Amino acid sequence: MNETATPPPAPVTVAEMAQRAARHAETMQNELAEIELLVQQARTEASRHEAKRAQVADRLVAARAAGAGDPAEQLDLAEQLVTLTRRAVLMDAQVEVLEGKAKVLGRYREIVAELAAGLAAMSAGPGVASGLGSGERVAVSPAFSRIVLGAQEDMRRDIARAMHDGPAQSLTNIVLQAQIVERLMNGDPARAQESLQQLVSMVQSTLDATKSFIFDVRPMVLDDLGLVPTLRRAARDRGRRAQVPVEFESLGPDRRLSMDVESGLFRMVDEALAGFLSSGPERVSIRLDWSDQLETRVRAERAPVHVPAATDTREPAPRGRGKSKQQELPPALAAMIADRRDDRAAAVEAARRGAIVSLPAAAWREIQDRAATLGIRADLQTWDEPGDERTTVPPAGRPDAPADQAPQPRTELLLVADLVDLPGTA
Repeated sequence: MNETATPPPAPVTVAEMAQRAARHAETMQNELAEIELLVQQARTEASRHEAKRAQVADRLVAARAAGAGDPAEQLDLAEQLVTLTRRAVLMDAQVEVLEGKAKVLGRYREIVAELAAGLAAMSAGPGVASGLGSGERVAVSPAFSRIVLGAQEDMRRDIARAMHDGPAQSLTNIVLQAQIVERLMNGDPARAQESLQQLVSMVQSTLDATKSFIFDVRPMVLDDLGLVPTLRRAARDRGRRAQVPVEFESLGPDRRLSMDVESGLFRMVDEALAGFLSSGPERVSIRLDWSDQLETRVRAERAPVHVPAATDTREPAPRGRGKSKQQELPPALAAMIADRRDDRAAAVEAARRGAIVSLPAAAWREIQDRAATLGIRADLQTWDEPGDERTTVPPAGRPDAPADQAPQPRTELLLVADLVDLPGTA
């Protein structure tokens, strides 16, 4: 006989919802205290392993410098160094993960506590403008629930795929490299030393990749220091990975914003930065201008391809009196000059279009949706700007001559937020 488990009853009144939210907030507070205790223990263990590792490293350096040390002792010290290095790195990574969990859980606890207080006040007082009283039922649309659950599953899927393709694969390679070092310790000490150096480099690379992954999921520096330091780091890291110079500039005194506004602005700028870099620009710049409004500009540009000059598109000067240029030129020569002029104009236009750095459509839709949710104006525009060496002005006295080179196209994302209307600004 099959039995179906009955889910716990959902809260049906505002008062019951307030009580459940308060219990959740209290549970989160207890979990937060446990995580803080684990962080302290992990920091202590990390310090202890690092101190041991430093001692073993000094002993190994001293044994190698002596030159006449016992090879077995050096191998033993090298093996201890590998083990202690792995432990120290793992403990450091654990500390960062725990601190990240504590930050996120603390923010959620604050939100749930505020929600519980608001629901309690709603249930104690008279009905509010929304029409919810203390005994009225609260219903959620099934379609809305499916959308929320689908978004959560998509996020979990993306995180799982990134963890599998990144840190998980790297850790597997580290384990294999450690096994190779262990086998070489007894048979070939020289190759063991080389493999040991490779192992340390792999551990450091994996640690850097893990930190980058944590930053992409939720940068802790955004909670600690705010929007400007977070965007400065994102510009530096993404520019280094793409090998494209990314300039960052912030004008005026910056300020802390509410969590949702800071997160939304960071996600929009980071999405635009990643989208522009995927299009192969030569330069990208990010500029924040703080006043009563926060204007954020993300600009990308790429120089047009140089179009070589045609052999000769000029018309010869008239030699006879009373005859125009067209009467002096043979029809075939005039047609050839016109064709060359048209071909070069088409090449200049193709160079201009090819130099446009476009933002992917999916990234632009994501930015538009997020900006509409936060009440931020988002504009995307592309314009031509003549440079010092690329002019679009025809030579003097030759109004019909083709442009020398294609203009410099620039693509810019503009985000405008009215700070006086945003919550959490000070």
